[in-house]
Amino acid sequence: MSTLTFRYRAATARGDVVEGVLQAPTPRAAMDELRRQTLVPVSIEPVSPAAPRPARWSGAARRDDALATATRTIATMLAGGAPLDRALRFATEHAGTPALRDALEGVRGDVQRGTTLSAALRARADVFGALAPAVVRAGEESGTLDEALARLADHVERVRELRGALRAALWYPALMGVVAGFGVLILLAFVVPRFVSMLADTGGTLPRSTRLLVALSGALTHWWWLWLAIGAALILGTRRWLREPANRTRWHAARLRWPVAGAVEHAVATARFTRAFGILLRGGSGVLGAMQVAREAVTNLALGERLESAIRAVERGEPVSASLEGMLPPLATQLLAVGEESGTLDEMALRVADTYDAESARALRSLVAMVEPVLIVAFGGLVGFVALAMLQAVYSINAAVL
Repeated sequence: MSTLTFRYRAATARGDVVEGVLQAPTPRAAMDELRRQTLVPVSIEPVSPAAPRPARWSGAARRDDALATATRTIATMLAGGAPLDRALRFATEHAGTPALRDALEGVRGDVQRGTTLSAALRARADVFGALAPAVVRAGEESGTLDEALARLADHVERVRELRGALRAALWYPALMGVVAGFGVLILLAFVVPRFVSMLADTGGTLPRSTRLLVALSGALTHWWWLWLAIGAALILGTRRWLREPANRTRWHAARLRWPVAGAVEHAVATARFTRAFGILLRGGSGVLGAMQVAREAVTNLALGERLESAIRAVERGEPVSASLEGMLPPLATQLLAVGEESGTLDEMALRVADTYDAESARALRSLVAMVEPVLIVAFGGLVGFVALAMLQAVYSINAAVL
């Protein structure tokens, strides 16, 4: 792999900002090299002509990146001996988004007034999530706050990478579907009516395929307001139906039964839960408390209900692995059972998370590989039908004239 040149800005453990250049094969490798030098990366930009240009990120991607950078900044500065107030001040000054900057300012103010860091983060769970306060509290109680924040930063970065992979994988099929739909709309709304008006002057009877095409075009051009009304009614009705918790749970359960897509969602939920669970256990949290906090990482309501049942089972004294049967895949529960028997439940939970991170990536690639040819065949079939209908009309008119 070729080596590229990167210009960086980074913070020292004392809070000073330094700039420079370094050689690395990828931006991620450049960030790792700075961390080995006990520096906190603030920005890294390629300066080599061969380096790829930075991608434009969506708002969600910027939030993920900003939170990961801020968490890593605080963890590295604390590990280097900086006071918590200085670490929070530096992270606030270099926050990537206004919302995160405001949240960090509030956290720093609470800490200065004597509130614990975990309590300050819990008060802003809409920004930092439910996992961060629990991990930080375990670090505060054990005196290893820097290590707890480092584990939290690893988790946030993994979540960011997973979301980025999901967005990147689904971007092309989504764009392809939009382009295909727009192309069909142009054909039916503009091309076909002009073609029909040209044929109407020649007279004669149109073939069946052409009449069907004309009917579809007429339904679109003359009744477009009706289709818009139906679409709006469906959207509003669906949103109203999903406001009911029971209906949302049914919808989430149905998604898990979809081919390929259901496997992707199940694998992602498994990875999120077990990683949060393992991080909390490694930080010193109890099994029950770790399960209750890690529950927040599962957004699928059907899986969340199964997890609530598992938590109640653990409260009754059942093993973790047995209680999670039906919520997690069989391999995951078997690995957790091994971890319970060997006293390495935290390690095995993190191993399960790594396994299902990779599984979700493979399943996502399979989903994308299946969606792309379906879209190509569907769009090709529609275009082919339009072309065939037009050609049949031309041939029939020419035959009638001759």
